[in-house]
Amino acid sequence: MRRLDAMQAVYPQLEQCVVVTIMGAVAAELQSIGHKPNFFYLQHAMGLASSLGLGIALSRPDVTVVVFDGDGSVLMNLGGLTTLARYRPKNLVHVVFDNESLLSVGGFPTATSTGSDLAAIAKAAGIPRTATVRTLDSFTTAFTEALGAHELTTLVAKVEAIGPTGYVTDLSLLENRYQFQRYLRDHPARTDS
Repeated sequence: MRRLDAMQAVYPQLEQCVVVTIMGAVAAELQSIGHKPNFFYLQHAMGLASSLGLGIALSRPDVTVVVFDGDGSVLMNLGGLTTLARYRPKNLVHVVFDNESLLSVGGFPTATSTGSDLAAIAKAAGIPRTATVRTLDSFTTAFTEALGAHELTTLVAKVEAIGPTGYVTDLSLLENRYQFQRYLRDHPARTDS
């Protein structure tokens, strides 16, 4: 399965979500499908996409937060999984695209290439819903189920170690920040009557 195909398959479902990506290939590929103001491409902060997603999920329990992460990023900050498990936001879906390499910075192998199982690590950290998927159909099904479950989920998607020709977005960091900030401001919390 290719990461780009996986994101394209679930792209229509992202319109109603707040989306945070890690840097590099994930950000570049999502933007290539079509940028939306509810997408934030976290640049120059490897390992922290889940932390940013957690902060948004806790402060805005009225929105569904999707984090698109990578195996290298998660391995850089394994403590992020225990922090997610501690707070257990029901509105956060953490997708980890595992290509078993640091593709965006040279393609060096990660620990998942020698057997480290990120879904098992997430489960052991205390995340209530975890799964590993290897096909586009199973990814699409698992992602849709995770959105509907309303329970913290880490979904590890095994993908090929291929990516775009460039690993940057053509949206400036500050403009992305301001667009995203305006999106959150202009979409106030829902209140039940």
